[in-house]
Amino acid sequence: MSPDCRKYPQQLFWCAALALMAGTMAPGMLIAQQLPTSIPGQSAGPTAGSFQGSVTAGQATGQTLDLSLDDAIQRAVKNNLGAILSGTQTASAKAQRLSQLQPLLPDVEFNAREAEMQVDLAAQGLRIPGFPTIIGPFGYTDLRASLSWSLLDLKALRSYMAAKHQFNAARLSEQDARDMVVLTAGNAYMLVLADQGRVESFQAQVATAKVSLDQANANHEAGTAPKLDVLRAQVDYQSLQQQLIVAQNSLEKDKLALARVIGLPLDQKFNLSDKAPYAAFDHLDVDATIKQAHANRKDLAAMVEQTKAAEEQRKGATADRYPTVKVDADYGDIGVNVRHSHGTGDAQGTLSVPVFKEFGLRGEAQVAQSQLDTQNAQLSDMNAQVDADIRDALLDIEAAQKQVEVAKSSVELANEALSEAQQRYVNGVSDNLAVSQAEQSVAQANDQYVSSLYRDNVAKLSLARALGAGQDYKRYLGGK
Repeated sequence: MSPDCRKYPQQLFWCAALALMAGTMAPGMLIAQQLPTSIPGQSAGPTAGSFQGSVTAGQATGQTLDLSLDDAIQRAVKNNLGAILSGTQTASAKAQRLSQLQPLLPDVEFNAREAEMQVDLAAQGLRIPGFPTIIGPFGYTDLRASLSWSLLDLKALRSYMAAKHQFNAARLSEQDARDMVVLTAGNAYMLVLADQGRVESFQAQVATAKVSLDQANANHEAGTAPKLDVLRAQVDYQSLQQQLIVAQNSLEKDKLALARVIGLPLDQKFNLSDKAPYAAFDHLDVDATIKQAHANRKDLAAMVEQTKAAEEQRKGATADRYPTVKVDADYGDIGVNVRHSHGTGDAQGTLSVPVFKEFGLRGEAQVAQSQLDTQNAQLSDMNAQVDADIRDALLDIEAAQKQVEVAKSSVELANEALSEAQQRYVNGVSDNLAVSQAEQSVAQANDQYVSSLYRDNVAKLSLARALGAGQDYKRYLGGK
């Protein structure tokens, strides 16, 4: 009973009515929403396919854009879908961290209530002689502040620490996503450069084949060459035309793929302003390079943070057995109105100790332990993967550099052989079979050179990614 009822006995029947109404209303008012205590899973992050898409920025213009490798990478960092999804995942992890912090802080609320009511005691089964059947209408004003604070809750503390590590992991994953964007955009750019190289090579070969065809026609009309030479030259010329059409189609499709990666409108015309770079790569100390990768790789650091989060969740499962201490208090001013009111307050402390929840606690601990074991296994695999990434990239660079040197020499030799075969045919020493074979050798040598140059540059970008230094890609493309 409140102090007001003891102070003013004449208001006893009002207090009885209020107590009765409070008893009927309390079950619905005291049920609070129970929030989850475990850390929710992170939102869906970027997948491998996400880095092939983007959010289109701007509108297409009628002008042709000159696009450098730096421009392409900067656009990709801003617009690539993988980078954007990684940023939203970080924002989600930050929000989850804030949600897990709240149970550790006091919850203070203020309520203002103005009530006007009328009670039918007969309907409630109360028939008191001398009391009216209908009480009211009457009302009251209640201004009240309440405090709820878990002073000791180790499970909530562990949940917050786990959410904090998850947020750190998300931030590191966002930084790692930028390295993936550099690799993806650089690969797309180098692929278009390779396509351009093939197109230019086929265009030169078509022009050369046209000269050979004209020469065969002239010799046939002069009676110095058989019809077979003309047919052979015609087949070579048309075959190269077909290959040129295929190369041009691949170029246009790969330009669309590059535009998708960096967020350009698909109808925006652009030309690549850079050429495929090549520089010999110095020999690196494998052990030192691997050590550098372990220190710099953001995806590995993110995995370490996720493992720490799993450790906190495992500790939280154990902390579920410990007692919790909670304080609830409220203070307010209640009365007929604000001018005729009196202060009232209430405070209580609650000590909760789990007594018989053994199966639930054991199950929770076993689930948390299995998650921790899984995370430790994945971390061990990630460490091995970092080593493999470095070794693979160095092997690819070494092989690609040798291929570039051999292919470059092959192009020179094939062009020299073609020139020799053409001179022999013009001088009537041989037929144009040797010319046809030499043209095929030139086409093959040029294709091998373009392909090996592309593989060399992509291997260097992959090394930068494997070292966690994707933003420093220029240093590796230029040779170290």
